Amino acid sequence: MRSVKVQRKSRGNPRTNAARGTARASREKPAASRAFGRRTEFRDDLFARAGRRVKAVFTGPMMLMTSAVVVFALVAALFASGAVGRGFRAVNGAINTVIADAGFGIAEIHITGNARTPYRQVLAVLGMKPGQSIFTADLTGARARLAQLDWIATAEVHRRYPDAIFVTLTEKRPFALWQTPPDAGGQRQIAVVDRDGGVITTQGVEKFRRLPKLLGKGAPAHAAELVDAVQAHRAVAARTAAYVYQSGRRWNLILDDGVLVKLPETGWNKQLDALERLIIEDAILERDVSEIDLRSPTHYFFVLKSGEKKQQARGKET
Repeated sequence: MRSVKVQRKSRGNPRTNAARGTARASREKPAASRAFGRRTEFRDDLFARAGRRVKAVFTGPMMLMTSAVVVFALVAALFASGAVGRGFRAVNGAINTVIADAGFGIAEIHITGNARTPYRQVLAVLGMKPGQSIFTADLTGARARLAQLDWIATAEVHRRYPDAIFVTLTEKRPFALWQTPPDAGGQRQIAVVDRDGGVITTQGVEKFRRLPKLLGKGAPAHAAELVDAVQAHRAVAARTAAYVYQSGRRWNLILDDGVLVKLPETGWNKQLDALERLIIEDAILERDVSEIDLRSPTHYFFVLKSGEKKQQARGKET
């Protein structure tokens, strides 16, 4: 019996079909990919080219820079015209009105320590108005302006809620009158000075005519120690009319009858003791003298009104 070989037809095996599909796909040319969400091809007609040129003009760096310049110019023009400032002031004014109506408007200003500074002058310098919001009061500026006044040494300005401003002033203390050196026009002034030598004022000096009188350039800055020492010698103080700072080095005294007393650069405390004795014990001012020179450590020298010169050793006359 002869065997017969029968050729089988494919019945659609999935594995066979997949393998054949893979081999066929490898032989085919891959399809062109397309960018997602972006066009890769553009029209090239007249209108498309014109649109691209306009877009390039409006999105280029020069256009952006020009736009920025225009915006800046508009903002600057608004500020220059005052429109922005007026707007801010209007808003601030409305806010301040609301705050004042709520009980925080300035109703009281208390000022203490102004013995020589007029009350009205202090109010004017403060620059605060009744009803003004207490929160907008410029305390720092007020202190600075008050410190510029002639007599004010220090100024303190405080708020006390809800509606009061308290001003505490410390005034300078007058120490002496100083005749200033001549100016370019040859004019001299009389100034009230404090103990440290600072000029207080040149106004109303006649009220202080009993203060010590200083003469000479730089005298106010160096006078305090000598004036105190003279005031400790009653006879000398009673006869001293002026203190003269001589050549920026030493002092002379001018007595009330015009007698000139020359003091040394240093050690003048002892010389004041000696002058006190000459006035009280020797009645030197009752004599016809115009000058007393106390600069020598061993002798006193006198110049008479006649011009004659005399000297006296300490403890005896020669």
